[in-house]
Amino acid sequence: MSARTGDRIAGIVRDALGARAAVLSSARLPGGASRETWSLDVDTPGGRRALILRLDSPGAPLNTGASPETGGGLAAEAVLMRAAADAGVPVPEIVASGGSYILMARVDGETIPRKILRDDAYRHARPLLAAQCGRALAAVHRMPLGALPAQKEADALAQWREVLDLTGQPHPVFELALRRLAATRPEGARRTVVHGDFRNGNLIVGPEGVRAVLDWELAHAGDPVEDLGWLCVKAWRFGEKAPVGGFGTYDELVGAYEQASGHAVDREALRWWEAFGVLKWGVICVMQTMRHLAGGARSVELAAIGRRVCETEWDLLELLGAR
Repeated sequence: MSARTGDRIAGIVRDALGARAAVLSSARLPGGASRETWSLDVDTPGGRRALILRLDSPGAPLNTGASPETGGGLAAEAVLMRAAADAGVPVPEIVASGGSYILMARVDGETIPRKILRDDAYRHARPLLAAQCGRALAAVHRMPLGALPAQKEADALAQWREVLDLTGQPHPVFELALRRLAATRPEGARRTVVHGDFRNGNLIVGPEGVRAVLDWELAHAGDPVEDLGWLCVKAWRFGEKAPVGGFGTYDELVGAYEQASGHAVDREALRWWEAFGVLKWGVICVMQTMRHLAGGARSVELAAIGRRVCETEWDLLELLGAR
């Protein structure tokens, strides 16, 4: 850690917890180019606290995600997370926030999907996760739309068609999917807060199940079934067969969601949004690989994501019945 970063973190902690608060230890967590995530142990007059600090890098733009749906930065995320807590969504407690940071309580647990899906420590949790996700999403969709940052109304399918066109690359399967999806689009009965990235990998899980929902930066207004479909995208099963996050069934997810929300889920609409999610992930894979190939961010990881493009094409052909 640079001295400048250390001073910045110490200043945020003192502002939030008082002049006598002192950072005992800090460790930067992996991931994030324009945002940093730090795990902190802090000594305060009231005792030691375990915290997480998300921090915008100096000079970083607000909208840095790979999605056209990216929201309004960490300040907007803090507003969303507080509204989520009020609605009953399990989220980390926000200790303090500012224009370029969120300081929150550290929630113990696992986020790595392969460990959640395979480790013996989570064997009792796995059968519970799909229903827990259904109830958590019902709570997300109860959040007030006013908690969202100001956004332009946009058509999700048109957005991703534009992104694909901007790559300048031919992808016939994606073109087929865009046409099929445009021709079979369901009528959205409701408009709610949509988390935008609710999936295995963005959940903190303990032996008893879901402890917290993370990564609110893609939240937007839309059809709530979008969240259900994204959770069912094959990429988030991480090699397991269960269609919901690799850990559950459609019936478990939908049944719990319907009971908690009081709203029926159209299974054809769920299938449509699942296919949309696969298409969206495929286009993101193209974009990430192009970052490497164009020299913008030389990375073996980004290069390897290129192989996922053909996987999503195969998944789309199966979902669309076009094999």
